Amino acid sequence: MKNTTKKIVTSLFILAFSMSFAQIDFSSTRFGLIAGPTYSRIQNAHNPSSARVSFYGGALALIPVGSEDMFYLQPQLEYLSAGEKGENGSVYANNYISVPIYFKAYFSEAESEFFGQLGPRFGFLISQYVKNPSRAIYAVEKFGKASSLDLAISAGLGFSYKRKWEVSARFDFGVTNNLPDLLGKEPGDPASNSTKRQHVLSAGISYIFD
Repeated sequence: MKNTTKKIVTSLFILAFSMSFAQIDFSSTRFGLIAGPTYSRIQNAHNPSSARVSFYGGALALIPVGSEDMFYLQPQLEYLSAGEKGENGSVYANNYISVPIYFKAYFSEAESEFFGQLGPRFGFLISQYVKNPSRAIYAVEKFGKASSLDLAISAGLGFSYKRKWEVSARFDFGVTNNLPDLLGKEPGDPASNSTKRQHVLSAGISYIFD
């Protein structure tokens, strides 16, 4: 019975995805640029620690889904700098090629309107910078090496002006362990055995070309 139910659910999911994909209009895709500041933390690591302020920037594609001028897929390709700060001037910086893939919905078909977006964000580590680690174990060559993949669930809200200029805010909730080697290596810290998730709050301004 469980296998039958699983097959039905899987079949329905594949059918829904196929129908959604059939509605995508790649010929009407528009492209744009996006950039803004980031405010990031790594949960359960480098205690005591504080947020790091940095930036992100890149390009996006706006791909219509369906006949209404409300629903879109919006993949983005970005450079994103995250991480956090520690005590005594410590810096733990993680830099990524970031690929968010959003389902985006405008609240109406009006040219100037609010919108929401939700989807996964894949972060591929390209460099890591650790300055003045507050403990020797936080050095990259010890237990401070960041994971090569940082997966997050990203959600945001924004406002579009005539479907060209847009301002938005998003929150990336880290899913994967950002510092896998550090797990259990902080004696005396009650969060030592807890997953080191990286969370990023960011704002952005984008321009979408005709």
